[in-house]
Amino acid sequence: MMFPMKDNIARLQAMMQEAKHVVALTGAGISTLAGIPDFRGPKGLYQKPGAERIFDIDWFRRDPSIYYEACRDMIYGLDNHSPGPVHTVLARLEQLGRLKAVITQNIDLLHQKAGSRKVIEVHGTPALHHCIGCGREATYDQICALLKDATVARCEACGAAYKPDITFFGEMLPEGALEAAIVQARRADLLLVLGTSLTVYPVASLPNETARAGGKIVIVNAQPTPLDGLAQFRLPDLAAFAESVSSWYDE
Repeated sequence: MMFPMKDNIARLQAMMQEAKHVVALTGAGISTLAGIPDFRGPKGLYQKPGAERIFDIDWFRRDPSIYYEACRDMIYGLDNHSPGPVHTVLARLEQLGRLKAVITQNIDLLHQKAGSRKVIEVHGTPALHHCIGCGREATYDQICALLKDATVARCEACGAAYKPDITFFGEMLPEGALEAAIVQARRADLLLVLGTSLTVYPVASLPNETARAGGKIVIVNAQPTPLDGLAQFRLPDLAAFAESVSSWYDE
């Protein structure tokens, strides 16, 4: 049965008040509200010519400029982007003890910028980079400093390119992060799925872990997802979700 959106908002409020272990699973949709393009949308990064090369590990080894040119603003221009309303409300919920963890597919660090501390980055992170030649480590800030005078961040020791600790196609997901995400999904008595199409595996299988463990799922996404049938309901508007939740916990 379909319920009006205001009714589902009221149901969500009651569910969040009753839940003991709320977890959020976030995707690119929440960052589009912060002005960062998504990947698979009509104007997304993957619509550009040659986009399949951007996050391909073999292409990175051949020509790292493909990655750095495509991601200069999206990843290394974060000083130009503030967290969106969903980032902000999730950080607030964590501070209040109402949210136990954020599992994110995103690689833009905006959850951390908003103030979230328990963030599981299942597709890796640009917070650290490693030289593909000698393995030397560099922080995000160090890479941004290098990119002020260069198109590719290169190792000062050997001259090879620095690669972010983001999972590229052809690489395995960070094992520890995926294991931590599965643990949180199973512990969740309420999983908020926010701004993800749930089409990229293995992350898209996490709501199944929640459902099998007896937890409830609410999906907030503009478009239907393959797992809508698992959810108590789906809300279509991320901004309205953030505004509503913020109003419940403002003091």
